[in-house]
Amino acid sequence: MYLLLLLLNSVTSSQNLIRNLLLVLGIFLIAASLRAPITGIAPVLEQIIEQFQLNASQAGMLTTLPLIAFAIASPMAASLAKKCGLEISLFIALVLIGIGVVSRVIDSATVLFIGTAVIGVGIAIGNVLLPSLIKRDFPHKVAVMTSSYVLAMGIFGGSYSALIIPLAEYKEIGWQLALASYALLVVLAIMVWLPQLKQHTMPKQAYVSNNTQNKIWHSALAWQITLLLGFNSFFTYIMLGWLPSILIEGGHSAQHAGALQGAFQVASALPGIVLIPLLAKLKDQRILTLSLALLGALCSAGLLVAPSFAMLWSVTLGFCSGACFILGLSFVSLRTHDSMQAAALSGMAQCIGYLLAATGPIIAGALHSYFNNWAGALWLCMASSLLCALFGYLSGRNITIGQQ
Repeated sequence: MYLLLLLLNSVTSSQNLIRNLLLVLGIFLIAASLRAPITGIAPVLEQIIEQFQLNASQAGMLTTLPLIAFAIASPMAASLAKKCGLEISLFIALVLIGIGVVSRVIDSATVLFIGTAVIGVGIAIGNVLLPSLIKRDFPHKVAVMTSSYVLAMGIFGGSYSALIIPLAEYKEIGWQLALASYALLVVLAIMVWLPQLKQHTMPKQAYVSNNTQNKIWHSALAWQITLLLGFNSFFTYIMLGWLPSILIEGGHSAQHAGALQGAFQVASALPGIVLIPLLAKLKDQRILTLSLALLGALCSAGLLVAPSFAMLWSVTLGFCSGACFILGLSFVSLRTHDSMQAAALSGMAQCIGYLLAATGPIIAGALHSYFNNWAGALWLCMASSLLCALFGYLSGRNITIGQQ
């Protein structure tokens, strides 16, 4: 009897191990699908512009559509999870991303724009619900899991951007098949995630009163954190959308420009490894945030005046962008009193931040059309980084909402 119980226990332990491994693998594959399908466009943007005769503003809109989708669809993700459960909602997110990616084989500018918007909706659902899943299933490893999946996003997004030009040139398959090929990884993510559909877990609901929401929207500190994240996303998405074009104008080949954009993305995921243990040791984060944002402004200037050092500027700029983003997200927790305040501040920062970020690629594209060069866009990135430095210094103070 004792041996039978021991055997049953070992079988159960093995089943739990397999279940946990599939869950972790599924999370990383979902994360791998949350960036590359939209950032992969940038290295082949010039080819898209040429094929569909797009002007710079229309091309900017193509890179902005996902951000608009983020702002619109993010508030709906919680309702979807409440109705269907986290597991099914994340499955729906993957299906939407897959449909949008596959649609790129259709030779139509309209379909390309619609498909990109669909991808944006799927990514928005994943962005909102994946942290909730991690908090539920890995409550004692939130920081490790979060930094790991952010790293996965950066590595897959960066690698895809670096490989998209060689892939498009391989046997002349073209940019459409090269972009659509990412559907293979999305399909793999769907297959690995299928066992999780047996669960129908509803997210824990945090009630946020109107009084709490009003207090957040009237708080100077809340606006400082929101604008830090917003202006950081503003220049980040200009770089994600236009960096290859900026580098090509600076004398780099399309393949090298795509590789550098990939390096930018990978570098943006690395700060989590450094900052998460560092944050616990700092009394406040004013000097850290200020220094990183100012370094970002310097790198934007470097791309303008010394494009031959593009590798240095791209990697450092990616690191600064990712670091300011992680710091801003950390401030959402560090500067609030409870989960209700944090939820209200997160919603405010996400809504305003994505709307602000959505204007970046469009304005940069319009400046390029007007001046016929990328200098105006780089000056815009410098100004945005300087604003990040200002709001980062203010929001880095060791205070909470209501104390300022």
